[in-house]
Amino acid sequence: MAVSFLRYEVSDLCLAKPALRSLSASATVADALEALKTCEENFISVWDCNHSKTTRSLEAGQLCRCVGKVCMVDVICYLCKDDNLVSPSAALKAPVSAILSKIPGQVMHVEPSCSLLAAIDLILQGVQNLVVPIRTRLSSSSRRKQHPKCTTTTFHNGQEFCWLTQEDVVRFLLSSIGLFSPIPAFSIDSLGIISTDILAINYHSSANSALQLISQSLSQQTSVAVVDSEGVLIGEISPFTLACCDESVAAAITTLSAGDLMSYIDCGGPPEHLVRVVMERLKERKLQGVLENYTLTSSSSYAHSLMSSSSDEESSVSPNTTLQPRSGRYSRSSSYSARMVRRAEAIVCHPKSSLVAVMIQAIAHRVNYVWVIEDDCSLVGIVTFSGMLKVFREHLETMA
Repeated sequence: MAVSFLRYEVSDLCLAKPALRSLSASATVADALEALKTCEENFISVWDCNHSKTTRSLEAGQLCRCVGKVCMVDVICYLCKDDNLVSPSAALKAPVSAILSKIPGQVMHVEPSCSLLAAIDLILQGVQNLVVPIRTRLSSSSRRKQHPKCTTTTFHNGQEFCWLTQEDVVRFLLSSIGLFSPIPAFSIDSLGIISTDILAINYHSSANSALQLISQSLSQQTSVAVVDSEGVLIGEISPFTLACCDESVAAAITTLSAGDLMSYIDCGGPPEHLVRVVMERLKERKLQGVLENYTLTSSSSYAHSLMSSSSDEESSVSPNTTLQPRSGRYSRSSSYSARMVRRAEAIVCHPKSSLVAVMIQAIAHRVNYVWVIEDDCSLVGIVTFSGMLKVFREHLETMA
């Protein structure tokens, strides 16, 4: 059984995986924003296709390459930059490359025959998404049904693709957890996978000061811990939560404290008093462009009453603004997706928690990490899927 496990290929993990939603590398940030709003995936793949070359001079598999991925967090962090706060509409006209990660190798193409071991090695080297050709092609009618208006293109080189993530691999290993006995029953402390290299911010610090940490946590697939002065974990600002929000959160990050931002992005939509604070502080800072876009995208009753009560403000809103009132995915609230509810409350475990328990906890909450705290809630560190995979990879060496 153990030997047969080593024969698994990435194609075995791709069964029933949906084809990638995609965006052209020539698209703009506004195109990416619209695609993210009309699609249920948190991430959209970005493709660079060179159709000026023929298959005689370049292999068909190289005509189109996935060069990265974008999510709502990329857009939000981009709009929070000082220059873009002055003119959000102009910022959205920039090429999508402006929000692509500058860290090389996060997305990599592999063949369906790539072994599971090789896939794990690539992930441990820093690859976040393995792009895999789908062997069974769907009819064009099936594709249209599966991907309603989510992308500009979903078909490359006569082939559809899916991608595998850390979560996919960990979930697959969990399905065969008995093969790794007794390791899964060991505590995460005894396995030495609790990392103290964490990203954290004080509850009362400005959310804007956490902007770099948010970008960093997105690239690391972790989160930003929100702690008090004694290091007690209060909550988190998670890219997984922000990815379910819309671009109006950029205004909240610019004006609120880290603690207030947690309340703002918590499930159910932002409290009215925080919406007032955001709008008042945008006025104080004379960020008229951000204020106009915020009132357009916010479904807050306060924001709408402000718009309807002032004809001057209504007339000052540019009719050519790129940002539109939410529809579909964003029809429920000013910051939250109707398809998923995520809380700013952190997912935690204890140093003595077993590896398998933490795996189940992370997968159940659809996150790549779990915070580790002591009995007094003081923050000890973080356990990530990457750290878990290292343990399983070492054990797989003994099975070879």
